[in-house]
Amino acid sequence: MTDEKKDIKEIKPQEAVVSKEPKKEDPIDADDTLDFDDEPETGSADGSKKTLIDTEELPDDIKKKLESRKEEKSGKKFKKKKKGPKVRVEVGKIYVKASYNNTIVTVTDLNGNVISWASAGMAGFKGAKKATSYAAQIIAKVALIKAREEFGLKEACVFVNGVGTGREAAIRAVNANNINVTSIKDITPIPHNGCRPKKPRRV
Repeated sequence: MTDEKKDIKEIKPQEAVVSKEPKKEDPIDADDTLDFDDEPETGSADGSKKTLIDTEELPDDIKKKLESRKEEKSGKKFKKKKKGPKVRVEVGKIYVKASYNNTIVTVTDLNGNVISWASAGMAGFKGAKKATSYAAQIIAKVALIKAREEFGLKEACVFVNGVGTGREAAIRAVNANNINVTSIKDITPIPHNGCRPKKPRRV
């Protein structure tokens, strides 16, 4: 074991977007780029191309699922807590946890207090669909709509944790939803030959 530690840079809101150079043991591939201009495209029925990220509205089925979730919550009886006045959070932090099975987007203020969050299961995705890039794009939009409308979020630093398929789609969705991204940092933990890995499967 070595005493190497991962370099942690202090992030200031006014800093430009930080692109991290991948190391040999880094989970990001050398070909991975985070250019927001090259958004993923899909072909429509009429042959025209359209971008996956649509900033205007959520799909109808996702809206229905979110509304039904709200109705279920309103039906349950909870003790009401006294809430103070809502504080405006114009600069915050966005944490994207992208695992192989799920993607969770959490929006916090600069002190780490959560102001909104969303997960793939919350938006109605089940099973293998939870780990898709489309699910990550939708839940990033859900979390950011609440943060923008209720707290006035305008600017944020993005912290990405994990190597799931939804990591890049979530970052693109953040940029497409009128949030000024000041920096992007990969905080995926890297073992320095720590735990012994599982033995390979015999197929």
